[in-house]
Amino acid sequence: MTLTDHPAPRSQAITSRTSVLNGTRELGWQTREVPAPGPHEVRVRVRRVGVCGSDVHYYTHGRIGPFVVQAPLVLGHEVMGVVEAVGEGVTRVRAGDRVALEPGFPCRRCAYCKRGEYNLCPHMTFMATPPVDGALSEYVLWPDDFVFPLPGSVSDDAGALLEPLAVGLWAARKGGVEPGDSVAVFGAGPIGCTTIQAAKAAGATTIIAVDLEDFRLDLARRVGATHTLNARHQDVLAVLRELTRRDLPLSHAGVDVAFETAGSLPTTRLTLAAPRPGGRAVLVGLPPDPEVSLDIVSAASREVTLRGVFRYANCYPAAIELVASGAVDLDALVTHRYAFDQTPGAFAFADHEKKTSMKVMIDVG
Repeated sequence: MTLTDHPAPRSQAITSRTSVLNGTRELGWQTREVPAPGPHEVRVRVRRVGVCGSDVHYYTHGRIGPFVVQAPLVLGHEVMGVVEAVGEGVTRVRAGDRVALEPGFPCRRCAYCKRGEYNLCPHMTFMATPPVDGALSEYVLWPDDFVFPLPGSVSDDAGALLEPLAVGLWAARKGGVEPGDSVAVFGAGPIGCTTIQAAKAAGATTIIAVDLEDFRLDLARRVGATHTLNARHQDVLAVLRELTRRDLPLSHAGVDVAFETAGSLPTTRLTLAAPRPGGRAVLVGLPPDPEVSLDIVSAASREVTLRGVFRYANCYPAAIELVASGAVDLDALVTHRYAFDQTPGAFAFADHEKKTSMKVMIDVG
């Protein structure tokens, strides 16, 4: 008999050691109860959680825009683990399967969900976004349609980092990257490096990474950038236009698609200035101040298409295939590792060592 013929009896509730943000830079521990999985739910024993920039921002500031930490919050949304128990009706996975968790699930009923734009669902439940708890816990419960089996060729670290890769894939899709395109990625952090790999997988042949740190630019080149520019020492726009000039005057040179992945005002301005006439600018990161001064007239007169990115939709299957095939290397992004007991130290390090680290990974179990 198979699991689909006779589902295993539902397990009982269990206790789970959990890392909890109690206040700014205050991480403590709690023991919480994780219920038995209900219909179409999966209980997962967490193995890996990546520390994301948004996690660090909640840790240091207690808020991101309108999302404010008002009660103890569990951080972490880049997560993989092993299925520990399944509820009634679950057929996609079984106990013992290695899985990645897409950290957000929508209502599945609204107009956005029905159009396939579930990332825009007004009723989205997303890990580590107040008041929803994240995955820095020994066990989590999650709906089975957002739990994805991992092939053996995808490492545990890569399974957790499918989440930032999904962001990069969504950005490349929104940017309409096509074979032979030239792209510029402003910000060579984890999202920048996954965007580079997504653009390469989509066929981009000139991939220009821009950052302030040579450490990150070296990693960007390792994962697919054909050119790297350090904005501390180079006139980025002048070099970029020379690289893409071909037979055009410099005033009409530029990349087909520019991506902002750093979340700063200078890189946002560069992202609007970098595309060729008729090119595209994609805002993946956002500057901290919602009211900024930008040269919209120049972008409009060049008919630059401006596109925003909010998370992703229907990207996990493609992300898994790209990693499994070797087309994308996520393991290269992991620069530091901490045990679960060292979670407070992992966040303190991620906060202070941004110039020397790419991705901090926490080994939960």
